Amino acid sequence: MELKPGLSALVTGGASGIGRALSLALAAKGLYVTIVDFSEEKGKEAASLAEKENAKFHSNLSFPSAMFVKCDVTNTSELADAFKKHLLIYGGLDICINNAGIGKKVPFDKDQTDGSGLGSWRQTINVNLMGVIDSTRLAIKTMESVQKPGVIINMGSASGLYPMYISPIYSASKGGVVLFTRSLAHYRHKGIRINVLCPEFVETEMSLLAGAAFIGKNGGFVPMEMVVKGTFELITDESKAGSCLWISNRRGLEYWPTPMEEAKYLLQSSKSKRRPSLTLPLNLQLPESYEKIVVHTLSPNFRSATSIVRAPLSLPIKPGHVLVKIFYAGVNASDVNYSSGRYFGGSKEEKSSLLPFDAGFEAVGVIAAIGDSVTGLKVGTPAAIMTFGGYAEYMMIPSKYILPVGKPEPEVIAMLTSGLTASIALEKAAQMDTGKVVLVTAAAGGTGQFAVQLAKLAGNNVVATCGGEEKAALLRELGVDRVIDYRKEDIKTVLKKEFPKGVDIVYESVGGEMLNICLNALAVFGRLVVIGMISQYQEGWEPSNYTGLCEKLLNKSQTVTGFFLVHYAHFWQEHLNKLFDLYSLGKLKVTIDPKKFVGIHSVADAVEYLHSGKSRGKVVVCIDPTLSQQAKL
Repeated sequence: MELKPGLSALVTGGASGIGRALSLALAAKGLYVTIVDFSEEKGKEAASLAEKENAKFHSNLSFPSAMFVKCDVTNTSELADAFKKHLLIYGGLDICINNAGIGKKVPFDKDQTDGSGLGSWRQTINVNLMGVIDSTRLAIKTMESVQKPGVIINMGSASGLYPMYISPIYSASKGGVVLFTRSLAHYRHKGIRINVLCPEFVETEMSLLAGAAFIGKNGGFVPMEMVVKGTFELITDESKAGSCLWISNRRGLEYWPTPMEEAKYLLQSSKSKRRPSLTLPLNLQLPESYEKIVVHTLSPNFRSATSIVRAPLSLPIKPGHVLVKIFYAGVNASDVNYSSGRYFGGSKEEKSSLLPFDAGFEAVGVIAAIGDSVTGLKVGTPAAIMTFGGYAEYMMIPSKYILPVGKPEPEVIAMLTSGLTASIALEKAAQMDTGKVVLVTAAAGGTGQFAVQLAKLAGNNVVATCGGEEKAALLRELGVDRVIDYRKEDIKTVLKKEFPKGVDIVYESVGGEMLNICLNALAVFGRLVVIGMISQYQEGWEPSNYTGLCEKLLNKSQTVTGFFLVHYAHFWQEHLNKLFDLYSLGKLKVTIDPKKFVGIHSVADAVEYLHSGKSRGKVVVCIDPTLSQQAKL
């Protein structure tokens, strides 16, 4: 919803503290405001100030642009009258902010009362939780009566997300507000979005009850401007419904829970748009031999460096090992680094002594046979593997390297090297949080597609580079805020003009001049994560000079960090589960390049296609031709 003159808002607890600040901020946008509060003196003063803010937008009105209604939010009759009066004067209700709340001075363990009366723990529950529930009910009823879209913001608290030991009743009341609000997400289908705001301590009369020492330990007071900004974000962002925005000095604006936590309890919709699953051949007949790709000479030219060989299938399976029948294998830019021996230390002679070695980084399939002492796995179990040798029809590996997956589909292939790199690099290396500007280069590729979506899910402003309108269209579909098509625009010029303060996080995979552009576009405290340098792979991995790099980083307290997925193997299963859950919930789209590559003999073609710059999404080879035939049926 766009905040514009002529809309109307009702704010409970609007006479002081956060409520007063929000009432004045809305009035400053030209909105008509009804301030509902128990304090008549402060309420009339706030309404008068709101009218002054409104004066620059409205003149010669036959009704007040802001008004005060005295009300006890625990009194249903009084509260209903407040909504009726607002509707009578303004003809509708666009925004309702349920902010009224109180704290309790007497610690819970020292309260000798029975919970009744003013200042009791029961009154805290009645005002903070029951009042919010009743006001939300009345706001929904009012919005539905005029059949117009509306937004309701309930004021929670960070103490509703984690325990506040000095005030368990307050924490309980705000925890109730959080879950009550998040459970109302389905009202978006009626045009009403209901969200909850959870700031840490803001400098108000009520927050001072916690004491300066306790507040200081929690990072000090959150500026009122951050609370206003968070509220406006929940109002204006049409995608937010049932959302909880946590505001703290430590982490800024951050949505809670994280997608990974949310995925643990949300059930997959029966209406989720997923392509039909392939029928798995569980009655596997093991052949005497199989084909695989091996590197026979060191070269960045994958086709000339590799050959297809037929190898015997060794039976029985070694103890502690499993045999995997490969369905799909993923193609990566680094295949040419591997075929040239760049990932092996030592001299050229030492690298050559390792020849021949198996090629391919990742694959999915099903377990075809199991050796002795293997537990927790069985024949037919869908499995992903991320060990060298994925370009093969079968592969025998230690069972500890098996990554169990939901289904052996091409989309899971994309989640392996590409998806895991994005997920782990953004969390661990980039230390990504919320409210930042995140730049992703080569964003329409296998890993870029994950990076832009994960950055967006975390609540960031995402900028992405690509080459070509088809790739640009894909990125817009994935929710990218600003797509820079280098075939039409100069990346350096766009970044300098539209992001003069710089970008906070860069997820960089191109290298060369692109890396230089990104370094110059990095903001103060910015972090640049190098996950690759595809522009340099086939020409030779020669070191580049970045003159003045140390001075540049020092001058702006910036960080440049490298990320190599192998070093983060202990996070693979955790993040793979996270990605698969997000995908299953429909929160993560996985784009597979539409060009078909079928059979071991097509792998070299697929590698060259990836390096041609034409790919869009993850390039996948269907190793088992029968699956490709089945998909056509």
